[in-house]
Parts: sequence; structure tokens; C-alpha cells
Amino acid sequence: VMAEEKRTGGCLCGGVRFEMTGEMSDVVYCHCSMCRKTTGHVHAGTGGLKENFTLTKSDTLKWYTSSPDIRRGFCSTCGGNLFFDPEKKAHISICAGMLDEPTGIGEREHIFAEDKGDYYEITGPLKVNAKWYEK
Repeated sequence: VMAEEKRTGGCLCGGVRFEMTGEMSDVVYCHCSMCRKTTGHVHAGTGGLKENFTLTKSDTLKWYTSSPDIRRGFCSTCGGNLFFDPEKKAHISICAGMLDEPTGIGEREHIFAEDKGDYYEITGPLKVNAKWYEK
């Protein structure tokens, strides 16, 4: 029997630590203005099912409600941006840089490209969506 895949991660100061078992999505880059304001640039998010997510340390975790039913988790000590939690959905998004390596994940696509900052260009082979996930 193969052991279930488990990834760990946390913020820079270690005040927040987590585990995620099972499948995690490849990274989606979100260029919306809210993600840029909370991360300082582009949100690089992965994630998985909340039922597979466990906070193992949350001493410094704070939540900010950024829009209805959406909260963002960050560390109140080091300022690390950790989580994007659509509260009524089954998935949680985790900032990819918070995962301990090796992550075992890749890249998927860009979203909200029409809202990107004016100081950079989106380049490379990944699919670029003007808004959300377009078919």
C-alpha cells in the first residue's frame, strides 16, 4: 500500500504551519488587484480539499475578510501571506511559496490577466485568461 502523499509548509517565522494530504493543484497565477495588494505582486496559488488540510501551528495566524465569503490568512508576526479561503467552497488555496520543498507540483495558468499591473508583462507558454477560468 502506497503512503498517502503529504506536504507541509508554513510562514517565514514558523508561527503558522500546515499539512496537506492528497492531491494539490498545479500553480495558478492570479493577477487581480486584490491578490496583488495582499502578496505584493502576483498570487501563485496551489491548493486542495479543505478536508485534507490541517493547521499544525496557528499561533500567529490572522484572517482578513477581503470580500463576501472570502477570507485570507496571514501571519501577524512576519506578514507571510498564506491562504485564500472561499468559505463556502470545498477547496482552500495556499500560496505556493509557503510549501516546503520538494513540492511536486507544476504550473497551470494565469487568471485575471486583464487586471495585471502595468509594470510587468505576462510571458511564457502557460494559458492566459483575461478573467477567471475560461473554457
